[in-house]
Amino acid sequence: MATKIRLQRRGRKGYAFYSIVVADARAPRDGRFIEKVGTYNPNTNPSTVDLNFDRALYWVEVGAQPTDTVRSILRHEGVYMMKHLRGGVKKGAFDEAEAQKKFDVWKDAKVKGDDNIRAKEAKAKKDAYEQKLKAEKAVNEAIAKKVQEKKAAEAAAQAEAAAETPAEAPAEA
Repeated sequence: MATKIRLQRRGRKGYAFYSIVVADARAPRDGRFIEKVGTYNPNTNPSTVDLNFDRALYWVEVGAQPTDTVRSILRHEGVYMMKHLRGGVKKGAFDEAEAQKKFDVWKDAKVKGDDNIRAKEAKAKKDAYEQKLKAEKAVNEAIAKKVQEKKAAEAAAQAEAAAETPAEAPAEA
């Protein structure tokens, strides 16, 4: 039986959320599957992937063919890196502990890169908010200045009108 690792669509219209499943190649996209190995949410930045690493590695090693999108997800999560390192262990190039050490170094660098992306995005969001706040303050100050000028003009007009009309003497009875 030919197996595929592919995405199964979930979520609502306009907000897709996917399950990463292993299914028979003949099964429909959202139909029957053999095993669910993770989830993928492309709506966040960077995308959120929750993967059962050991099961995904198992299925890749036994020959399940991932779709292009799933292949890129598995590559980003390190499944193909671990498969490559395990191949080196089988050939005798290095031992299992060294392979795990290399994988941990690679994964730490990958996590650090993702954290940098999140930090840059948060900083950009904060800077945009501060710029918007600064622009809003400038607009409010301009409006307050116009209101103050208008009130000063009205007060001057009232004072002028009061000065022009003579003070009426009290009427004697």
